[in-house]
Amino acid sequence: MLKPMTHETLGFYESLADYYHLIFEDWDRSIHRQAKVLDLLISRELPGRPLNILDCACGIGTQALGFASLGHHVVASDLSPTAIRRAEKEAQMRALDIKFYVSDMTALREIPDTGFDVVAALDNALPHLTPGQLAQAIKAIASKLNSGGLFLASIRDYDLLLQQRPAMQGPAFFGSEGTRRIYHQVWDWIEAEKYKLHLYITIQADQQWKTHHFIAEYRCLKRSELSDVLRLTGFQEPIWLMPTESDYDQPLVLARWP
Repeated sequence: MLKPMTHETLGFYESLADYYHLIFEDWDRSIHRQAKVLDLLISRELPGRPLNILDCACGIGTQALGFASLGHHVVASDLSPTAIRRAEKEAQMRALDIKFYVSDMTALREIPDTGFDVVAALDNALPHLTPGQLAQAIKAIASKLNSGGLFLASIRDYDLLLQQRPAMQGPAFFGSEGTRRIYHQVWDWIEAEKYKLHLYITIQADQQWKTHHFIAEYRCLKRSELSDVLRLTGFQEPIWLMPTESDYDQPLVLARWP
């Protein structure tokens, strides 16, 4: 039996949950902007409303909250209990009815519902997985979809990043005098197609600055690999949309379950 997602991945999201919103200039604005973009793409494939949506890598709720705010029926899950607790609080504050579960996307055993119209795995969640775990996750996702349902995922543009092999990304500066913050990433390439990400959020409070450091490991998941896994699992031909086409921050893949 293949192993579930690693303790290192869990630790990354457990420690980041209280700070994740700080990587956005305005998290609430990003929630609504992403929901608008994704909802438009989904409605082209599935015009009925409202839809039953499972966000199986929800984190603190960036996309799940947005989908629910547009009237969809949302179930959300994540590997991190701390992220789920944060997402539950955010949903309660916004009076949004979302069911939350702690569940590893390679199995999704804790989620009792099936027959979803859409299952989403966004924000570069899939590249945490080994090839075997990825195949497991796609099978688990397929088991939750109804006939004709849609799988939606976003990953970084690793086809390009493998050519560039960047050492860092950012920095981004947000806020005003006395409440500024700086967000940036450092990438340590540890194998030909694998890197360790160091995520730094430095926060100003009056004249003091404090840096929070989070570490995760990713592998460079190419679009062709993910497409191949989707086809082998039984999905119809995947459709890829680049940011210039979709207005989303990362490349998106859409694949229909027969």
